[in-house]
Amino acid sequence: MSTDGLKVLFADDEISLRELVRLEIAAMGHTVTVCPDGLSAIETLKKDQFDALLLDLDMPGANGLEVIQAAHKTNPTAKAVILTGKGSHESVRAGFREKIFDYLTKPCRLAEIQDVLARIAEEKKLTQKLADGGKRLERAEDAKQALVGNSDAMKRVYHLIHKIAPTDSTVVILGETGTGKELAAREVHANSGRADKPFVAVNCGALPENLIESELFGHKKGSFTGADSQRIGLLEVADTGTLFLDEIGELPKGVQAKLLRFLESGEVRKIGENSSRICNVRVICATLRNLEEMVAQGGFRQDLWFRINTFEIRLPPLRERLEDLPDLIVHLTNRFKKGAGKGSVDEIFTPRAFELLRKYSWPGNVRQLANVVEHAMILSDSFPIGPEALPHQVHEGNGSSVPKISVPTSAKTIAASDEDADELMAFDSGKTLRDLENEAIISAVRRNGGNKAKAAEELGISLKTLYNKLNQLQDFAKKTG
Repeated sequence: MSTDGLKVLFADDEISLRELVRLEIAAMGHTVTVCPDGLSAIETLKKDQFDALLLDLDMPGANGLEVIQAAHKTNPTAKAVILTGKGSHESVRAGFREKIFDYLTKPCRLAEIQDVLARIAEEKKLTQKLADGGKRLERAEDAKQALVGNSDAMKRVYHLIHKIAPTDSTVVILGETGTGKELAAREVHANSGRADKPFVAVNCGALPENLIESELFGHKKGSFTGADSQRIGLLEVADTGTLFLDEIGELPKGVQAKLLRFLESGEVRKIGENSSRICNVRVICATLRNLEEMVAQGGFRQDLWFRINTFEIRLPPLRERLEDLPDLIVHLTNRFKKGAGKGSVDEIFTPRAFELLRKYSWPGNVRQLANVVEHAMILSDSFPIGPEALPHQVHEGNGSSVPKISVPTSAKTIAASDEDADELMAFDSGKTLRDLENEAIISAVRRNGGNKAKAAEELGISLKTLYNKLNQLQDFAKKTG
């Protein structure tokens, strides 16, 4: 069996068809178990796990839909395909209500069975990649990211999430950059009946215009230049779960029309294919743009706006909920520095530093606050953190000058001379990303008492890379000294 092979359960009351499928599916690289009727299929499902179920709609004992209902309990991840000779629209609709993967009209060709199994195998592989990626992300995070705050504005957000989450309605999340729109979408998903199903997030503004349709709907091999293999779209990957479309206002008009059709019918049609399949996906959208203005100006389809705007959740900017600032700082500190265990903002920032934070306007909202907290923790060796560790934007936003960081004698040992250390550690209001990287390196070496091996481990880089960077720092200090 190939590495992409599936475990397939095939149930049909036609003896000749069972024997044919037994041989042909095995030849495709899959393992197959055949059953003569619905009842035996249900018993088999109790004993073993399967990736794909190919089920005749009309069988003795129990029909295909009843087998699927039983499979929801014993084989919840199995993809079900109905074989029907009737072609009845009512039967098909009933099947999709049971969340079937697809249906084939009998007599079906072997090529059709091979194609549907290939799609199931590809979706299984992508779903596993998403799951593995999610586990790696969870391990990398110091603490769970979540919406934080008990202000009246946030209580209204929580109330809406609580009301909306159990439904399958589309949701539009509105808010400025950095307010936590994806976190709100994840909260809706986590509190819905789809919580154990995929949550797939896509930033529409980050995708090239000519690839957005392929990313969402997939494409058939050879359907356009560069389509060297078949691709499953994110709508299919999110089947039974939630698709989060961030910056939906960036979708091209053609893709808007195709998304509207999906929302109305559930149909997903790959680029280059004539047939479509039904996916059961809840769509949550987010934007910082005014879609009503875009509709008036012709940049966004009015019918799509009406279709997605069943419910709105508006996330307040940080400047409108500054009473949440202490809770946010505590949450972010404990997230960035595992084991910090800080319970109040007084343990983290001095009164003067917190006053600067409280008076700042926060144009980048919570995302900017996270960067500021991380920046301050890198530059400071102990709590509470003073104002000298805050970035220049916070000082300038308060109309104050930026104090310089004093350099402990121990920190100077990693530079060629005391003057080099002063040059490297002086806090300058014109910082670049390279400056911040250099400060992080110096701070890590200092925290570890000059032990470069421990510093490299803390920074997540090799010892060789650390030495290279330290040499570059010393060379720079000599050239500019």
